[in-house]
Amino acid sequence: MFYDALTVDLTAGKGGDGCLSFRREKYIPKGGPDGGNGGDGGSIIIECNENEGDLRRYHFDSIWKAETGNTGAGRNKTGRCGKDLVLPFPPGSIFRSVETGEVVAELTQHGQRVVLLNGGKGGKGNLTFKSSTNQAPRKTTPGTLGEAGRFAVELKVIAEVGLVGFPNAGKSSLLGCLTSAHPKTGAYPFTTKDPSVGFMSDESGYRRLRIADIPGLIEGASENRGLGHRFLKHVERCKMLVILIDIAAVDGRDPNKDHAQLLKELKLYSKELVGKPQLVVLNKVDLLDSRAPVTRFNRRLDEPALEISCCTGQGLKELSARLFLELDRLSALNG
Repeated sequence: MFYDALTVDLTAGKGGDGCLSFRREKYIPKGGPDGGNGGDGGSIIIECNENEGDLRRYHFDSIWKAETGNTGAGRNKTGRCGKDLVLPFPPGSIFRSVETGEVVAELTQHGQRVVLLNGGKGGKGNLTFKSSTNQAPRKTTPGTLGEAGRFAVELKVIAEVGLVGFPNAGKSSLLGCLTSAHPKTGAYPFTTKDPSVGFMSDESGYRRLRIADIPGLIEGASENRGLGHRFLKHVERCKMLVILIDIAAVDGRDPNKDHAQLLKELKLYSKELVGKPQLVVLNKVDLLDSRAPVTRFNRRLDEPALEISCCTGQGLKELSARLFLELDRLSALNG
């Protein structure tokens, strides 16, 4: 099960109370006030961690509280501050306040940290209130409560490249061939029911990019048929899309109609989505008896589609190099 939406209840720590104390030592029976301040409560900090795959950590445990600050002590000792609670979330996590509906935070880069809720302030001890007119104050203040909130968290998978195609087009197989990911594969539709992300390295091994395998779309996905919206939202942040087509039409589908329908579903869901750079890739070319289907398909394109076979490995090196090339080109265009 892939957890990409849930609600969490978070509470920052309360500040410690100020201390009421007077100095009492031998030969100093009436020392002045020496009550210390309370420590601040711990804050709630959310951290972007690419090692987190989804939100499952919070599915079964949705209530989290930071540590309370300690009460102040005599001899002007300040209470220990409560520890901040750092909660790791995967890249692409969006936080909305349940109360207002506003987006309060987005995590996009590994290591990014956001203080979501501040801890309460420690109370003041009676030493703070000593003055020339009040040499023995008995006044203290309690620590303030930490901020609290209920947040709806939604995950939109972040990857440079999104694989889009109808069921059984070979997306999971392609992800397994290009990356270190090991998604479930099979010769039947809807093998993949949850998004998967894998990392692909170039020949030097120093550069890598993320590829997301989005579960197979169906006609009407833009109208939320099946799990359309849940799947489509995961490609919104991809920099480019690989439109994967089963050119061999093993299950009797028409490759040309599949391509047109995929573009239609993307456009109906989001005009921005269909406007992303696209690379059309024809899979299962090893099963063709002739090149007629490829020729027929390419007539509808401005430039010929890339031809690959996940089974034999044909065209995979070329596809890998092309993806890095296209992303470099996009980076140059975006400055």
